[in-house]
Amino acid sequence: MASFEWFVSLRYLRAKRKQKFISLITIISILGVAVGVLALIVVLSVYTGFTEGLRDQIIGVNAHALVQRYGTTITDTDTVRAEVESVQGVEATTPYIYGQALISSRANSSGIVLRGIDAASAMRVINIGNKMLAGKLLDLDTPQEVPGIVLGRDMATQLQVWVGNKIRLISPNGPLSPMGVLPKVRTCQVVGIFETGMFEYDSTMGYVSLATARSLTDLRQGVHGIEVKVSKIDQAGPIARAVQQALGSDYTVRDWMQLNRNLFAGLKLEKMGLFIALDLIILVAALNIISALIMVVMEKTRDIAILKSMGATTRSIMRIFFYQGMVIGICGTILGVAGGLGLCGLLSRYKIIELPPNVYPMSTMPIKVVPFDVSLIAISAILITLLATLYPSWKASKVRPAEALSYE
Repeated sequence: MASFEWFVSLRYLRAKRKQKFISLITIISILGVAVGVLALIVVLSVYTGFTEGLRDQIIGVNAHALVQRYGTTITDTDTVRAEVESVQGVEATTPYIYGQALISSRANSSGIVLRGIDAASAMRVINIGNKMLAGKLLDLDTPQEVPGIVLGRDMATQLQVWVGNKIRLISPNGPLSPMGVLPKVRTCQVVGIFETGMFEYDSTMGYVSLATARSLTDLRQGVHGIEVKVSKIDQAGPIARAVQQALGSDYTVRDWMQLNRNLFAGLKLEKMGLFIALDLIILVAALNIISALIMVVMEKTRDIAILKSMGATTRSIMRIFFYQGMVIGICGTILGVAGGLGLCGLLSRYKIIELPPNVYPMSTMPIKVVPFDVSLIAISAILITLLATLYPSWKASKVRPAEALSYE
């Protein structure tokens, strides 16, 4: 019986001369499903690539997890670092001191976010050392007459300085005098220029040694926190919880997902919105499928009546038109998946579309094809097209042979 239903369904898909218009609508329906699937795959692949590129940029400047102590600084730095590094999954740690200051040169001045680091251990935790345009991050720990500082490219451009030039750091955390708080002033020499590709970091951040950062703040001993690098970035959450258990309730440990929760939650919501919006293209194609099948039912009313008179059941008639719509949906989905993957491959290989580096954290259109997304798109497309066949199939099954043949 199934072979009979398939045979009739495929015969109805092959239009005769007087049914060319119905065949045209069928082709349009297949192309509509294919275009919707293709657009979904390409757009979501680009969006996933952009999200991962942004994540890599953020994590490149920051660590995978951050350890801080409630209400105070971490004074026993070496002990805490050893305890953190003993947790399985932790690769390396580095201490840091956070501060803000005014930076000025002969040409200009600006606010700056200072991060005091131990350059040797920081190289194993964050990849800012690989983002250097000039100089080396390790030069911060090299003994010099004047302390060194590493600036972002946009900050250096604004101040009109380069490696070897001197700047002044002015911190409001100074001693109290009868005239008020006296700011702390330190002269530093630019020993390196870095570029992360993100304007927020390149225009506001600077790195100094722990000793220099401590001299500009009220921090006489210890550090503000410890940055942690884990072996598997996707396991940062469980590893951070393990570190929290090892250190106890006096400490707080946050992974990179918690530190950037709002950003990535917004990106996830936008991706879901794009999926729903682009699914409307497939829905339009499904409406074409409904109209095409209804026209076939109207055209084949006499044939349906004859099939029923010969013993075809109501369920068999429904299956004939259900299979017809299913073939349209599967063909459109296969074409769309093949076209989407092919287009993603071309965009990924040849880097056709370039992006302005001062706006986006990457220079070319990022592409990241996720098998789960492709599977979800294909399944949703097939389900939508199958749902579109239910009403025409039901309508065909309700044809009454006596009424349909009474006019013949």
